[in-house]
Amino acid sequence: MVDADQTFVIVGGGLAGAKAAETLRAEGFNGRVILICDERDHPYERPPLSKGYLLGREERDSVFVHEPAWYARHDVELHLGQTVVAIDRAAKTVRYGDDGTSVRYDKLLLATGAEPRRLDIPGTGLAGVHHLRRLSHAERLRGVLTGLGRDNGHLVIAGAGWIGLEVAAAAREYGAEVTVVEPEPTPLHGVLGPELGQIFTELHREHGVRFHFGARLTEIVGQDGMVLAARTDDGEEHPCHGVLAAIGAAPRTALAESAGLEVADRRHGGGIVVDERLRTSDPDIHAAGDVAAFPHPLFGTRLRVEHWANALHGGPAAARAMLGRDVVYDRMPYFFSDQYDMGMEYSGWAPPGSYDEVVIRGDAGKREFLAFWVRQGRVLAGMNVNVWDVTDPVQRLIRTKAQVDVEALADPHVPLDSLVP
Repeated sequence: MVDADQTFVIVGGGLAGAKAAETLRAEGFNGRVILICDERDHPYERPPLSKGYLLGREERDSVFVHEPAWYARHDVELHLGQTVVAIDRAAKTVRYGDDGTSVRYDKLLLATGAEPRRLDIPGTGLAGVHHLRRLSHAERLRGVLTGLGRDNGHLVIAGAGWIGLEVAAAAREYGAEVTVVEPEPTPLHGVLGPELGQIFTELHREHGVRFHFGARLTEIVGQDGMVLAARTDDGEEHPCHGVLAAIGAAPRTALAESAGLEVADRRHGGGIVVDERLRTSDPDIHAAGDVAAFPHPLFGTRLRVEHWANALHGGPAAARAMLGRDVVYDRMPYFFSDQYDMGMEYSGWAPPGSYDEVVIRGDAGKREFLAFWVRQGRVLAGMNVNVWDVTDPVQRLIRTKAQVDVEALADPHVPLDSLVP
């Protein structure tokens, strides 16, 4: 039984942490809830930072998980701009802030998220080098893109992942010139494989984006603190006025590691190791969101998922587990993206080498189709592109692990529901 004398501390003010606090109150916990965030902004959602907010289509206030008054109204003690510097598991305390304030916890949730990977090359200290992870980054980048579009400026983007491509689309809509440098042969190579990556190449090229595949940045050249060009390891030089490093994100595990919690191997995505209840190696400490590496029963492996849906559902699941509820976290990996006039949703998990074929249902040329990653007749993952309201049957196909008729799977006239046992 959880009583009013208990204190639950949440470290991390992203979507996972904010939804965990909300869930604790919704589930009737009337003890002390403390949320500590190293950003000065109230907890917010990150997808708009590379989509609607970056494009100027959404107002700043629209990104916040709750209105600012919600926290006081629900008696959630919010400490903004405060960094947790240590966890003492024996004393069950966390220490935070410049003055080393210490607070005791009964249960602790680590929702520390991830941070952008940095380019380890000369020139990254120049004023025109950018990352996109925080609201402050998006605010700055929005101003940069506006200026580049107005002045016919040129942005080089290192990395053709989701963030790189979404910013490329935004930059082109502002009117900026864009070159994307990517070591793999297609965009999103590690997520979608070459079969679907080519579709994104064609989409962006049609909108004027230039790709430089098979190369990495080796130096950013500048003068008087400003960016002038970006050089690659194959000897090319791209004159530009700004560089965006979009080479992925690393889980923020330093706090957990210093506390002696088990952390997953970095070669397999890293993250804080948790069980099906999102408990770490310390049963009084949970982890959720981008930083948590959880065992997924459907795929038979440990996953760390960096997308919005994982934070949205993982935070509440961890909160319920902290309250002693019976929780098994097995949410299907899901993410979405919008680029120009193309929207897509992806469900499942199908890394390169895990599938036999990609089955296309619909017209890929018109970019109105579904794609399925299939192994031995079983659907591992599915992506719908400009085709909507199919996520549920796609996810059921994946969950059942049933063998399907591949010809029927590819036939738009065969209802997807009819393929689900």
